[in-house]
Amino acid sequence: MTTSTLVDSNIFIDVFGTGPLRDSALDALTDVADEGVIVLSPIVWAELAFSPMAEPLLYRSISWLSLKREPLPFEAAYPAGQAHRLYRQRGGRRDRTLPDFLIGAHATVAGHRLLTRDASRYREYFPDLHIICPETHP
Repeated sequence: MTTSTLVDSNIFIDVFGTGPLRDSALDALTDVADEGVIVLSPIVWAELAFSPMAEPLLYRSISWLSLKREPLPFEAAYPAGQAHRLYRQRGGRRDRTLPDFLIGAHATVAGHRLLTRDASRYREYFPDLHIICPETHP
């Protein structure tokens, strides 16, 4: 069975940046790429479109990963909405949460691991999801 890892937007943002998180994100991304297939979600791609890079350049900058572009499974929509509802009931803020829940639900229903810096939120709402975080990944 091939290992597959959906990569969250925050990892790519760290890799494109120059801050202190860049090296750990790049190391984790390289590790998961060596272990199997890297999945690019349309939700992540939409979040990365905020970059000032034109789309062809943005895609070329990550093409070394041999990404598998994968559509959002319809089966991920309901669990994402349920997780978002629970988050709001627990007093969560509204800004930028639904995309995270769509990413987490996508990884869960498709059987992917998730590489993210936001491990605590995903663990809380998707307890069966295999999460890899640069700070804890060897």
